[in-house]
Amino acid sequence: MPKASLHTLGCRLNQAETAIIANSLAARGFDIVEFGEPADVTVINTCTVTEQADSKCRQAVRAALRVNPTTFVAVVGCYAQNGIDAISAIRGVDLIIGNEHKLRVGDFLNGLNKNASPQIIHSPKLPEKEFTIDTSGLYTFNTRANLKIQDGGNAFGSVCIIPTVRGRARSRNFNDIIREAEALVTAGHRELVLTGVNIGTYKNDGKNLLKVIERLEQIEGLSRIRISSIEPTTIGAELVRYMASSAKLCHYLHVPLQSGDDKILSSMSRKHTIKPFAKFIEWSAKLIPDIGLGTDIMVGYPTEGEAEFQNTRDVLTDLPFFYFHVFTYSDRPGTPSWDLKPKVPYQVKKARTRNLIELSERKRRAFYATHLGTTADVLFETQDDGYWTGYTENYMRVHLKSEQNLQNQICSVELTSLENDRLIAVPTKDVTLSVA
Repeated sequence: MPKASLHTLGCRLNQAETAIIANSLAARGFDIVEFGEPADVTVINTCTVTEQADSKCRQAVRAALRVNPTTFVAVVGCYAQNGIDAISAIRGVDLIIGNEHKLRVGDFLNGLNKNASPQIIHSPKLPEKEFTIDTSGLYTFNTRANLKIQDGGNAFGSVCIIPTVRGRARSRNFNDIIREAEALVTAGHRELVLTGVNIGTYKNDGKNLLKVIERLEQIEGLSRIRISSIEPTTIGAELVRYMASSAKLCHYLHVPLQSGDDKILSSMSRKHTIKPFAKFIEWSAKLIPDIGLGTDIMVGYPTEGEAEFQNTRDVLTDLPFFYFHVFTYSDRPGTPSWDLKPKVPYQVKKARTRNLIELSERKRRAFYATHLGTTADVLFETQDDGYWTGYTENYMRVHLKSEQNLQNQICSVELTSLENDRLIAVPTKDVTLSVA
């Protein structure tokens, strides 16, 4: 059997799409192997959200070619949509496919014959209508699976290049979502993570995101539904109220804030301001006391002075987020912030990034500590350093020693201690596990 190796850079949406590509290649007779192993074809699904992301994409392509100089290299996705010239300059790349056609990479493999120069499959104007996907995702582990329900965006923020590379917002056909969801559950997945560029804007055949969730809950064998990142202006109180009473929708929200300063948010062309954002987050935490809340923060945006940064830090300190993804601003040609001044010096951006990462780590430990002595259900995934690890529904990572194979099992555990920032658990008395 020919072998295919796949590598994903970037978001959960990219992960969902890579899994679909993997399944389509497996259907063509390819044996899917780990990235870095010898392979006849290597597919790299790229990200272009920052300049650093672009650099990581180029590094991944070169790394694949160092390990497998004769592999047929297909570079697909967001950076392939936006960085054709830079990718073409890397010797050994055979195929570059933008976002519209990347799920059909198997149609363009040219018999795995290396090309003298890359074949480029690129559509500058991306579709705006509803879409379907021909297959379902193929994942190495059968615990969680990402389910793509939406693509593209209409919000052209001052730093955002995503609508340029993924097109305008469009939603997946409702029945096609359910078809893939049922296939993923049949394949053994206990949890589905709903993904997209802006899933809160989902609309198809008169149905919104909440209707998708309600229908997914009816699938027998599906234990959990998790919402991935969702914009604050698209959540709505109705969704949070439903989460509070749902048997399957996880108590978890990742809501991008980006900045804790209204002036910076306005310059970013964000659609929210701090006071209503904070009020909504605090209301959600009061309605669902055990909810896991996370956010995204951008550090070093042009014109961010010490006062603006301190406003951001104060908001993050006060609100009940237990973690935040911290991104360092980088200039992107073609975005409004490219011409905005004054720029924040590199060393200042670096120090502010480290400051917020450390704050996030402290808040994570504090959140874990408030749950010590309580019980939780954990979907176990993999073994790590003698421990089985998995996640609670509110997204705490849990470690438990056991001689049993706990992969893809949901077990009731007691959260007992924090050891080197790891949340340690033991089985509850009503659960029989062979403890190492």
